[in-house]
Amino acid sequence: MSEDLKIITGNKTEQYQSLIPQIKGLLDGETDQVANLANVSAALKEQFGWLWVGFYIVKSFDTSILRQAQDKQFSIQDELVVGPFQGPVACTRIKKGKGVCGTSWAEAKTIIVPDVEKFPGHIACSSLSRSEIVVPVIRNNKVVAVLDVDSEYPDQFDLIDQRYLEEIVNLIHF
Repeated sequence: MSEDLKIITGNKTEQYQSLIPQIKGLLDGETDQVANLANVSAALKEQFGWLWVGFYIVKSFDTSILRQAQDKQFSIQDELVVGPFQGPVACTRIKKGKGVCGTSWAEAKTIIVPDVEKFPGHIACSSLSRSEIVVPVIRNNKVVAVLDVDSEYPDQFDLIDQRYLEEIVNLIHF
């Protein structure tokens, strides 16, 4: 396991190409999911200096209130719950289809938002966020989490980010 991170300068592709082997080193032999998500978030934040980098994990919870002696009714609902991240305080829970994260989850695809104020239903966890990319983590044809990255600058993310961030989330064991 490598715990040193070498920050490089250069174009975006060069930065990702230097960072990916280092992320592989951080993940190598580590089985704890929280540790891995935390280190990936930190590595991305340190390399690129983005406003917020982190994971939201799909979790199920019981929404029923009514539990009578003979008639137990349960309603299970999935939500995204904030996981390991780097940056300002985050929204704790996001419903499927809500905001950029919930939409990425619902559609099981990466979403790049050049200007968050123009995204219908954007959830403003931080007023400093201006652009965003959300990458779904898909295992066994099901979204199990999303990687959310916010920048305080508009139009920060592109297809290069999409390509490499999708590669990075595929390295993580879920």
